Amino acid sequence: MDRSSNFDKIIVIWKLTVIETGVDKLQVLKEALDLHKEKLQLSRQQLLLLEHLESNKDNRKLPIIYAVTPTYWRYVQKAELTRISQTLQLVPNVHWIVIEDSEEKTDLVRNLILESKLIATHLNAKTPPFEQIKDKDPRWKRHRGVEQRNMALAWLRENLQLNKDKGVVYFMDDDNTYNIKLFTEIGKVKKVGVWPVGLVGGLNAETPILDSTTDMAGFAINLDLILAKHEAVFSYAMEKGLQESEFLSYFTTKEELEPLADNCTKVYVWHTRTEKPVVNGIVQGLEV
Repeated sequence: MDRSSNFDKIIVIWKLTVIETGVDKLQVLKEALDLHKEKLQLSRQQLLLLEHLESNKDNRKLPIIYAVTPTYWRYVQKAELTRISQTLQLVPNVHWIVIEDSEEKTDLVRNLILESKLIATHLNAKTPPFEQIKDKDPRWKRHRGVEQRNMALAWLRENLQLNKDKGVVYFMDDDNTYNIKLFTEIGKVKKVGVWPVGLVGGLNAETPILDSTTDMAGFAINLDLILAKHEAVFSYAMEKGLQESEFLSYFTTKEELEPLADNCTKVYVWHTRTEKPVVNGIVQGLEV
């Protein structure tokens, strides 16, 4: 059997397992391959690659960051997801949970996740028609990402165990811009950490220490709290503009919030919105 083909098949099987089920135990893969390496006839270079999968011991000490990203189809979707995936490739110990607002998972998102080589889980949940944003509706008129974020919460609670699996959950929208320094701050979260978000609501920045509301991009929650509070979900019944604050009230009080990013004086995430392109024609044969 061709050794390169053999190894490629193993990697593909592993990646599909990670993406569809969220299994991120690389040690299991490495032990299995070590056990059968003679039969598989792996080359020296391929064995070195396997060792690299488990070589960085320091990363094991870092909490896993579960980055939850709702996404929906529009012309800039692939561009937005490419930007966010390449940011996450710089983050050690991250598990990307991507939830499509669609009836089925799409090849566009599936292939982008595969190409990113990130540990990822790919889900889908369709927003009901009565809550879908129309083309001419202002963004604030409807709740966004409710079904998708709740799907991610359900996946976490079904697949991870309280007091066993450790990590931090961060709701990471696909149209924001993130400084890599933000993820160092997320790793410091003990219960609920908060920080400023740039370019929000007509202001240069919104900071949770001064404002009564907290933006979705401006907090992260310890996984233990998510797993312990099954009743904590997002809801269409929540008041517009207060979705985040009401969700956080399940876990903490304003006085208990942990101000990060240099005591909430640094901005490491911004609400940047890609301009909606005017597309007058389609070039056949190109994947955009």
